[in-house]
Amino acid sequence: MNINLTFGPVVSLIAGILILIMPRLLNYIIALYLIVIGLVGLFGTGNLHL
Repeated sequence: MNINLTFGPVVSLIAGILILIMPRLLNYIIALYLIVIGLVGLFGTGNLHL
């Protein structure tokens, strides 16, 4: 069985779980998410396949 995960949905899932656990971190999680997605968009993921 082959499982291909892309970077965006995995980061979104982790951010969503953290927001549910600790709602006070919402601003930091959103900021980090936007930075990570922006960097991935600018530089690409290269040969990163999970």
